[in-house]
Amino acid sequence: MQSNFIDAIKLRRTIYHLNNQSTISDQQLIDQIQAITQTVPSPFNIQSGRVVILLGGNHHTFWNIVLETLRKIVPEASFPQTEAKIQSFEAGYGTILFFDNTPSVEDLKAKFPLYKQHFDSWADHANGMLQFAIWTYLAEQNMGASLQHYNPLIDDEVKKTFNLPLEWRLVAQMPFGSITKPAGEKSFLPIEERVRVYK
Repeated sequence: MQSNFIDAIKLRRTIYHLNNQSTISDQQLIDQIQAITQTVPSPFNIQSGRVVILLGGNHHTFWNIVLETLRKIVPEASFPQTEAKIQSFEAGYGTILFFDNTPSVEDLKAKFPLYKQHFDSWADHANGMLQFAIWTYLAEQNMGASLQHYNPLIDDEVKKTFNLPLEWRLVAQMPFGSITKPAGEKSFLPIEERVRVYK
């Protein structure tokens, strides 16, 4: 019998077609993201992951920052395509920003110098688990999401606009909302190429 956990993982797909509706209340969303953030593991229990939930006008403000930042660097002929893509993210209900608290990682390097060359990547691993856990939770609630990476281009303006600590390092952005068009079929490599079992 397949577990609900595997079912939830299978539900999690990259969804680009969103609208500005939510299947759950804002408070439920906040409560569950807080619980996930507190529970997801991190190296040496560093807990360096930081999450910012942008709803309503703040969600729209964020994607306007992205759009205006890209307007300065994307060739004019290509910009309509870029604008349409950003507008598809803004069409969602909200955006979740994932950060890592740099001082936490630096403190760990000082305490455990033998492993200091690994802590940056280990912190990224933990942040990836946090992203995956929240994404899977949203999928369980019939909410679509995708993972975007407009950092570091937008970092300074985002921190300034939302009054966030300068030492927070932006890792990823996750627009989410109700699904207007499901993800297409997904192909898979033969599982034997990816998982080996030795008994």
